[in-house]
Amino acid sequence: MASRRGQSRPTDDDGAKPAKLDKATLRKAARLFRYLKPYRWTFGLGLVFLLFTSLLSLAFPMLLGKLVDARPITSFLDAPLTDLTNIHSIAKILLLVFAAQALFGFFRIYTFGLVSENALADLRNDTYRHLLTLPMAFFATRRVGELNSRISADVALLQEGLTTVLAEFLRQFVVIGLGLFVLVRVSGELTLTMLATLPVVALVAVVFGRYIQKLSKQVQDRIADTNVIVDETLQGIQNVKAFANERWEAKRYADGVRKARDLAILSARWRGGFVSFIIFCMFGVVVFIVWRAVLLKAEGKLEFGDIASFIGLSIMIGASIGSIPELITTLLKAIGATERLLDLQEETAENIRMDATLPQPLALTGSIAFEHVAFHYATRPDLPVLKDVDVSIRPGERVALVGPSGAGKTTIASLVLRFYDPVSGRITIDGRDVRDYDLTELRERMSIVPQEVLLFGGSIRENIAYGRPGASQTEIEAAARKANAHDFIASFPQGYDTVVGERGIQLSGGQRQRIAIARAVLKDPVILILDEATSALDTASEKLVQDALDTLMQGRTSLVIAHRLSTVRNADRILVLDHGTVVQSGPHDELIVDTEGLYHSLSRTQLSEV
Repeated sequence: MASRRGQSRPTDDDGAKPAKLDKATLRKAARLFRYLKPYRWTFGLGLVFLLFTSLLSLAFPMLLGKLVDARPITSFLDAPLTDLTNIHSIAKILLLVFAAQALFGFFRIYTFGLVSENALADLRNDTYRHLLTLPMAFFATRRVGELNSRISADVALLQEGLTTVLAEFLRQFVVIGLGLFVLVRVSGELTLTMLATLPVVALVAVVFGRYIQKLSKQVQDRIADTNVIVDETLQGIQNVKAFANERWEAKRYADGVRKARDLAILSARWRGGFVSFIIFCMFGVVVFIVWRAVLLKAEGKLEFGDIASFIGLSIMIGASIGSIPELITTLLKAIGATERLLDLQEETAENIRMDATLPQPLALTGSIAFEHVAFHYATRPDLPVLKDVDVSIRPGERVALVGPSGAGKTTIASLVLRFYDPVSGRITIDGRDVRDYDLTELRERMSIVPQEVLLFGGSIRENIAYGRPGASQTEIEAAARKANAHDFIASFPQGYDTVVGERGIQLSGGQRQRIAIARAVLKDPVILILDEATSALDTASEKLVQDALDTLMQGRTSLVIAHRLSTVRNADRILVLDHGTVVQSGPHDELIVDTEGLYHSLSRTQLSEV
């Protein structure tokens, strides 16, 4: 964990970063509409409701003006709806307008919500499915917290943009456009007076808005930094507690929160100034308009009702204009989130089959050949990991890989699993280049038991069944027996329904290993990879696990990465690697007598049983 603290946060780790509106960004944002396309008719209906609510909102100030000039001609009950000179008639019309606006407003919000939630559900599913198909090289350069942020925080921003802001943005433009048209009809001179004041307000608003947007970005940067701290600390909580660094981690987090708080307070101060300025300008515009309207009335060009309608419409238009900067900022954040999500979808994926059912299992004997294979990781092209590895493994052969740290043992296993492809040379299985196989079908015939077993937070039954989803209880129990796991599972009060806790924390290391072995047994692989599966266990647990591994390896091609002699001794052949090259090959009894060889040296140090 400590090794990551000095790393800078990735530049794209901020899900709330507003987008820069260039052609590429707009093109990516436009791709979002493919998720809206299946719901285009519902979206169109929502636009109709939006138009109705906008028209009805403009009807209110117009009717209010009529109300000022009207008089009570008949009683309220007898007043007809068509008489706009009768105060009771106008009151009835206003009630109908409010009722209709409430009804259309409900359907507007519901239809836009229906469209956006369905579209976002499709986007989430597509993004996650694509994420699962990305190669290991992608995950080697990304943090889990960053990827999780894209699916959660970025989609949340997009949700706000689609469900609320987009509809509100469209509504405000309709109100402004239609409102100006109606204002011109009421009084062209007074409309020109109002419009003469807007450019100054708009110019200052743009300056305010850009600075506030910059502050908001900085706040989100600091919040992202604190999220990284939380992610690192909780993933390494065992180390934190072991080194008694709770106080230090709390201080580190508090410092990050304080920086975010200080910037947020500064941002709030400027936002408050921005809102105050807008309010002042809006009321100033109203006063100026009223002053000009009174002069026009004195000239006989306006009535009181016209003045009331004009002021009402001006306030409504001013409020719409005042809300636009914030709406634009939120929309830009949503566009930024869209860009990040679609960038993720554009990452080159593996050819993974996501069908619900696969064809018959691939028929393999399990022979493996490395033909002059060289490899380096994409992030370190200057550091060769494997150099001219030329090895053949027979079907059912148990081959152990030993060597100092960094020799390339785990990389060989990763290449067999096709987590990566060789830089040069090729790997064949049953004489066929691994790149020619369907990747999903090939991996279906392989299994791995790692040193650090990851169990999912469900039950023991679910974790074993992960080897073959849909397996029956009888098959699960049979696999557990072969893995020497049934007895300890049966001793739990809930048996196979026992919840293992996050990452299997409620089970011992040996128990987790045996569940992982049961998972591999259930999968029934042709090729088995054991990555130091017993190196972290005590002697008693190691014996149980080793017995289970011996059962598992029978009749399978097995690659065993191990340090302990108890595992290596029983291998049919041992490959000794050093600096990415196979320097020795042979059975234990043959290699151990070569006192000048690396294997003998490793046996004296790492394999302490010798």
